[in-house]
Amino acid sequence: MIKERRIPCSRSLSPWLCFTFDNFLRKLLQNPDRILKPYVKQGWTALDVGPGMGYFTIPLAKLVGNTGKVIAADLQQPMLDGIQHKALKAGVQDRIELHLTTSDSIGISEPIDFCLSFWMVHEVPDRAHFIKEIASKLKPGGLWLISEPKFHVSKQTLLKRWKSLKVPGYL
Repeated sequence: MIKERRIPCSRSLSPWLCFTFDNFLRKLLQNPDRILKPYVKQGWTALDVGPGMGYFTIPLAKLVGNTGKVIAADLQQPMLDGIQHKALKAGVQDRIELHLTTSDSIGISEPIDFCLSFWMVHEVPDRAHFIKEIASKLKPGGLWLISEPKFHVSKQTLLKRWKSLKVPGYL
């Protein structure tokens, strides 16, 4: 089921460009199983924010297993359509909830065990609101994996921005 919402984002990627992200070279550098496996457990509810065409969404769905769920939240319907197609092909469609976000809120109501924000936080204009919204949905002991491209955001800048938000329980 797809809910109509949009995520705060200053720009978005073209769906045709996202197809180029899913290739064997990327898997050598950013292997989803190697990146996610240490953090995700079966039965968990995971949120994949700005998932594009589902490069991490499908592996997440496999990791949470039959009793878990992945919420793929994107501001573009074509991206969610691409995930739906991939999920059907991979046989994990029953574990993935597609969620169309709004420009001012992700808009999920349920608590989550894990959130993945891969190469997208730098595109969010109101990062403070975004981070506080995600933090408010994480269950106690929940994990949030944020990865930003070094050519957009240095580690020092990312940590400085995060600390300036003063979100209790994080950094």
